[in-house]
Amino acid sequence: MHINFSPDSPAAKRVTFEHFLQIDMRLGEVVEILDFPEAKNPSYKLKIDFGQGIGIKKSSAQITHHYTKENLLGKRVLAVVNFEPRQIGKFMSEVLVMGFSDRENNIVLFDLDKEAPNGARLH
Repeated sequence: MHINFSPDSPAAKRVTFEHFLQIDMRLGEVVEILDFPEAKNPSYKLKIDFGQGIGIKKSSAQITHHYTKENLLGKRVLAVVNFEPRQIGKFMSEVLVMGFSDRENNIVLFDLDKEAPNGARLH
């Protein structure tokens, strides 16, 4: 399956509201960042705290273009927390960090304009 991430692409195929509700997207705080030199594309290994209900989960994220380890620590991110874990090289990624492609296809994370707790669900 090929997904077109271009900002000029049409909307993806329609899904039901019930399908949307099955995707669990939560707010978490980055608590640890490590380099991931073995990754095919430049990436970090992240540990993200999603609060008491979900806890700390690991993710591999291709966000090295716009973000340093220093400015990621403590950053709030949105992630899908209920996908099956995915093996990325020797690393098991447990959640998918969400972002937007800029004009050069580098990932841009979003910023909240108000506070919400770790583990808050997107709806």
